[in-house]
Amino acid sequence: MTGSAAPQTFRLAYVPGATPAKWVRIWQERYPETPLDLIPVSAAEAPQVLREGRADAGLVRLPVDRTYFSAIPLYTETTVVVVPKDHAVAAVDEVTAEDLADEVVFHPLDDVLGWERPPGEPGFERPATTEDAIELVAANVGLLIVPQSLARLHHRKDLTYRTLVDAPQSGVALCWPEEATTDLVDDFIGVVRGRTVNSTRGRAKPEDQPKAKAKAKTKPQEQPRRKPAPGKKAAPGRRGKPRRRS
Repeated sequence: MTGSAAPQTFRLAYVPGATPAKWVRIWQERYPETPLDLIPVSAAEAPQVLREGRADAGLVRLPVDRTYFSAIPLYTETTVVVVPKDHAVAAVDEVTAEDLADEVVFHPLDDVLGWERPPGEPGFERPATTEDAIELVAANVGLLIVPQSLARLHHRKDLTYRTLVDAPQSGVALCWPEEATTDLVDDFIGVVRGRTVNSTRGRAKPEDQPKAKAKAKTKPQEQPRRKPAPGKKAAPGRRGKPRRRS
């Protein structure tokens, strides 16, 4: 007697700053028989992870190669500048690139905003990671511009951030190889798009399929009335027997 086959697993990659928790919870409620594995990846390596089949889909940063990947844009993030709490920028709600012209602004190698050079003066070196750049900001030797989710991810008590109104923004999308659109990928698309369990656009479970309705009995067709020949009046309908005259 052979053992039962292991349940199929859906593998979801996600980049730093992406927050899959809401969709994971819905998945676990809707498909408890299908485990969901979360695979943390850097923004740079996410496309390769999907190409190599190490994940079925991913929450990645745009842009992606649309000739190979399908992508559903989910949201666009606010861009912020991370500063020490006692910095002058911390006294205002938002700043512009011009306000940072005299500041040292670090440009980490894993930058996700896609610009050639941030505003301000370049740092003495390019930090390898955003986390390394955060350490330099905490040392009060420069500032850092990132999507808001990364500022929250690397939160420190001695740092804060403010909105940078005229900087590039980073979008997050659900992405997967177009040729690998499996049933599980379709199911997760339904979760992300807010489809209900019984949505005809999603793949419903057998117990959720509505029962077929019994075929309605067809009524016998009524015989059409014959039209009178030309020149003749139609015969009046019968109204019952006439009364006998007295």
